[in-house]
Amino acid sequence: MTSISANLQAVSERIRDAARAAGRDPAAVRLLAVSKTWPAQSVREAAAAGQRAFGENYVQEALAKLAEVDDPALEWHFIGPLQSNKTRAVAQHFAWVHSIDRLKLAERLSAQRDVHLPPLNVCLQVNVSGEDSKSGVAPDEVLPLARGVAALPRLVLRGLMCIPEPTDDVTLQRRRFATLRGLRDTLAAEGIVLDTLSMGMSHDLEAAVAEGATLVRVGTAIFGARPRSESAAVAGG
Repeated sequence: MTSISANLQAVSERIRDAARAAGRDPAAVRLLAVSKTWPAQSVREAAAAGQRAFGENYVQEALAKLAEVDDPALEWHFIGPLQSNKTRAVAQHFAWVHSIDRLKLAERLSAQRDVHLPPLNVCLQVNVSGEDSKSGVAPDEVLPLARGVAALPRLVLRGLMCIPEPTDDVTLQRRRFATLRGLRDTLAAEGIVLDTLSMGMSHDLEAAVAEGATLVRVGTAIFGARPRSESAAVAGG
């Protein structure tokens, strides 16, 4: 068993244990392996161990990796900050985008998604911790953004995503994730029903699962530690 395979097994066990402790079905929580900065061979090793969903933050790196891996069975998620001049590539090559924080981005993705491809699954990124350094829409602006995105063709609004401030305070971790869950419930009351809460990473996935995460974004616990410059304030860790 490779280290990646063993790590995937360990992370899956953490997810199962967290779900059961919260009285949830472990099958309701998907694992997204965050492969950014790691080579195509690492993706292949994870895929050989049964992992199918992978997350990338950087468009150019991701496109090269997708071409090298060339496996139609894999599902690719774009989880990093998205610039307007990169939306076409993302619209054409990814199945999911987690980082929508303004309507303009969603409109560009909608217009640039090939009509022959399945609709692009998207999540709204919410700045639940109010940090100036973080991307994401403010919680009180989620509803109008959700209404705008839900109306666009060739997109399917699936859920909400957050990247709270890093902390070892489990109470604070859960409070941030509870904020995202509460926003999902608010949208449901307004007729916008979502099935995805993209939240939780290597260090806080247990708190996220306890608060209702349906997709956790894990990189370090699967592939190993990244250089320090890559490790802070990212969409999956």
